[in-house]
Amino acid sequence: MIIDERTTREEAILEAAREIMTAGRTAPKGKGVDLIEIITLSGKELHALAAAMRKASDETGLKFFLRDADNIDASLAVILIGTRQQTMSLNCGYCGYASCTEKDQRPDVPCAINSVDVGIALGSMAAKAADLRIDSRIMFSAGYAARKLGILTECRQILAMPLSISSKSPFFDRVSTR
Repeated sequence: MIIDERTTREEAILEAAREIMTAGRTAPKGKGVDLIEIITLSGKELHALAAAMRKASDETGLKFFLRDADNIDASLAVILIGTRQQTMSLNCGYCGYASCTEKDQRPDVPCAINSVDVGIALGSMAAKAADLRIDSRIMFSAGYAARKLGILTECRQILAMPLSISSKSPFFDRVSTR
């Protein structure tokens, strides 16, 4: 049997995505409360996300969305990670309010601990991608567009990690779009 690496990339990236999502799931969570949601897009869903990013660029005037959309199109998969909102009853004030009760009066303001949980999970996921020698990048823009598409509707904050297997990472040496 002969297996050509070029013909196995899609299968390989999806297996890697499963491992990377697992790294996000097992990352520590504030007070041990897991509010994280993680999914992987590939194929037509991935390209629909890139199209939504181009539309978001038009709507917001943020040109880096266009560059990032090209990166999504050059990817084989993109992992989306978000968090449901729930205050942790710590009254830490990190969200800008003196107490969780006060913050709960403003459901549009995220709990800082929920945001930190996403960051810690993304760190674990990026480390796993590096361990697997999968090119990746963390993107606000793709998460923003995913929210606009109604993906992970229970999550207010969503970030994305596109994944690539190629001889040159599409995520570096990118032209600045300011």
